[in-house]
Amino acid sequence: MIIEAHDLRKTFTVRRGYGKPEQVEAVRGISLSVGEGEIFACLGPNGAGKTTTVRMLATLITPTSGTARVAGYDVVKEAAKVRERIGYVGQYGGVDEYAPGRVNLVMAGRLAGLSRAQAVARADELMAAFSLTEVADRPVRTLSGGQKRRFALAVGLVHRPPLVFLDEPTTGLDPQNRANLWEEIRALRDQGTSVLLTTHYLDEADALCDRLVIVDHGRIVAEGTPEALKKELAGDVVTLRVDDPTAGRELLEEQPYVTETQQDGESLRAYLDDGEHNLPALLRALENAGLAIRSISLQRATLDDVFLKHTGRSLRDAA
Repeated sequence: MIIEAHDLRKTFTVRRGYGKPEQVEAVRGISLSVGEGEIFACLGPNGAGKTTTVRMLATLITPTSGTARVAGYDVVKEAAKVRERIGYVGQYGGVDEYAPGRVNLVMAGRLAGLSRAQAVARADELMAAFSLTEVADRPVRTLSGGQKRRFALAVGLVHRPPLVFLDEPTTGLDPQNRANLWEEIRALRDQGTSVLLTTHYLDEADALCDRLVIVDHGRIVAEGTPEALKKELAGDVVTLRVDDPTAGRELLEEQPYVTETQQDGESLRAYLDDGEHNLPALLRALENAGLAIRSISLQRATLDDVFLKHTGRSLRDAA
């Protein structure tokens, strides 16, 4: 495993206004492992503890307690060795926006210990790989959001690390640039690079990662492959609104083909075995009970349903 973390915790001391300092536990005992050549995601809403966890693993902050080894080295006792073997791309890039992209890459190479000739060659290689050669000599601030993120990713890869941390890599990008960056991340995995990314985008975690953990309030609430987590819900999902949600939930729970029901405000979710065939029976039951349907939809289980099952609320709402 390229990452092995056990019971990581991080507590910050904060002061609100003129009040007394308070202890805020941002990460409350996270344990995870990431294999070599794997894309692994920490999925959760903003404030869940994802970034704090990654920053501890990347040696940017020290854990309050717990242990972690990255690329075979302890993140506290051997932090310098860990840094030699990782790339880190934060939410806000980490490139000098007033300097050209080429200058950023060459400087990153020099800081990583490359000679000037090696740094220039590596910069040319990365710019070609990320389709950035044509804009290499423009100040980064004049580039599009997608180009900036690709330059930031290239900076994190200058020294060919076996592991790259990507913190919310596609935040603020349009759909086309998001899709392009997804392809770059998959290419890293295909080349043998391990990737740990944080995201609050359900489709991103579903499309990209080999495995994931869902993080909420500083704890892991679910772990596995996207498909395995969705299969735990066993069935299709009917989301509906009726004029009497309480009576509607009681009716749903009485149906033999409904495996689970959940209420989220005025919305009801029912997990059905073979939803396409059992939906007509459900509609008849609602009609016979005199419950007026305001809206209804049928879909396959999603990671949002997994989050709802484990936390009692929707990830979309939480994010």
